[in-house]
Amino acid sequence: MTATAAAQAATAPKTPLLPEARPETLGLSRPRLQAMSDAFKREIDKGTIPGVTVLVARRGQVGWFEALGKQSRTGAAPMALDSIFRIFSMTKPIVSVGIMALVEDGHLLLADPVAKFIPEFADQKVGVVSGGKLELVPPKRPMTVQDLLRHTSGLTYEHQGDGPVHKLYQESRVRSRKITNAEHAALVASFPLVCHPGDEFNYSRSTDILGRIIEVISGKSLGAFLTERILAPLQMTETAFSTSEANAGRLAQPFEADPWTGDKVALFNMLEQPVMESGGGGLVSTTMDYARFALMLRNGGTLDGNRIIGRKTLELMTSDHLGPHVVTNGTLLSPGHGFGLGFAVRREAGIAPFPGSVGQYFWSGIAGTFFWIDPKEDLFTVFMSQGPGQRDFTRTLVRDLVYAAVD
Repeated sequence: MTATAAAQAATAPKTPLLPEARPETLGLSRPRLQAMSDAFKREIDKGTIPGVTVLVARRGQVGWFEALGKQSRTGAAPMALDSIFRIFSMTKPIVSVGIMALVEDGHLLLADPVAKFIPEFADQKVGVVSGGKLELVPPKRPMTVQDLLRHTSGLTYEHQGDGPVHKLYQESRVRSRKITNAEHAALVASFPLVCHPGDEFNYSRSTDILGRIIEVISGKSLGAFLTERILAPLQMTETAFSTSEANAGRLAQPFEADPWTGDKVALFNMLEQPVMESGGGGLVSTTMDYARFALMLRNGGTLDGNRIIGRKTLELMTSDHLGPHVVTNGTLLSPGHGFGLGFAVRREAGIAPFPGSVGQYFWSGIAGTFFWIDPKEDLFTVFMSQGPGQRDFTRTLVRDLVYAAVD
């Protein structure tokens, strides 16, 4: 940890800190980590992003943790180690662990049809475009819980295409934060599927539906369940579906307009408690909070004596569940990668245009947050920013620079 970071950490111990060590003792090059810091400072100076935090841990200890730049372009507050971020789709791994905890409790099976828990999905059809018209046909088989976890459900996101089914999503209230999780699930069930379950990987609102299944089984709100089973045991005290007004000075914000395109950037208000607790993208968090989740994963499902998920269950989650027969649509999965139960998984050492190890698993958020765990190198990194349009660039940049520091 840098001297500046240590000073900031001393003033913000709300979440318990992770063990620390000098980079050299962890097989990390201090000069290369400093080069990473310098690279992000250059991007901040160029106006690419307002600010970032980067935490690099190896062998279960933090070797580098710093905050660079500002929390926002207009404010004077510097980015801090305890700044609060919208993590969007980094919510998905947490919810996926939650659903697997219920599998471990015997409340459901991965092969269970989704309609068992949400009856509205029983009559869902597949939308097939023929002759320029949308035709509805019965699915070859029911959508399962496993399909939701690996995004082979046939559901989609409104921004993942411009076909007739995507337009139905776009013209609906599916993005509203003012509907309940039950209302959202029923609305999604009213749309046709974009493909037969199991045929294609389509990034989607599947994890939102998993969040609703958690509510149905547990009888609790998604937020209450996640707090009880994951967030409280891991002491992730700053992770929730909103944060209090008292934290208004700690919120990381994007530029009002994208610095590359000029398009307006509008993200949800972190101080507003939503009606819908989105399992696919609704949590806010801090770098250290998410690092505690990552360390639990690195440890095989435990942290500080609290077991969140079983080692073999986690092994199943971080294995590829697509295989060669599933068509992967879109650009979210880079070459050489597959998808497990809540995480992308690296299948090959090469092919992808960035370094890593076979077995590495990770995911990211649309606003610019990112984490990965590399079991082979016993390494994990948590990166936070609020630059939606720059997310692909910053994800690749931080991967390149962290791996350059691995001795």
